[in-house]
Amino acid sequence: MADFNISDLSSVDPQRFSELIRSASGSQLNEVMSGESRGKILAEIFSRMPAQFRPDKAGNTNAVIQWNITGRPDGGADVYQVNIADGACSVAEGAQADPKVEITLAGPEFLKLIAGAGNPTMMFMTGKLKAKGDIMLAGRLAELFALPKG
Repeated sequence: MADFNISDLSSVDPQRFSELIRSASGSQLNEVMSGESRGKILAEIFSRMPAQFRPDKAGNTNAVIQWNITGRPDGGADVYQVNIADGACSVAEGAQADPKVEITLAGPEFLKLIAGAGNPTMMFMTGKLKAKGDIMLAGRLAELFALPKG
């Protein structure tokens, strides 16, 4: 699609973001996640997580969730930690604490997952999403955050 541009997410609401991801081809997602906008896109997505957090669903959950987004242009991974504690959520770039669960997936799959355009169970079963640690917590992540639905 010619109008596929998520390089400036600051003005895009979650529903529109979901629509853009759903309408994009695999090659478009690969291109954007291997280009110079990758860092800005990931930073914007993770900066919104505290606002998308649903404390009413978290109960007494206290955990650090580490996201490893692979496929960086230099061959590395971008690492973000989401800390859920005492009914609040915060985000930090980099590995700063021992995670309760680590989730690893490539950039395009991460976009699909966050946009509600990818099935996390199928991603896990096909090896596109890897979870290490508290698998039960990993399975609950979709209910802990208000994300666009498919």
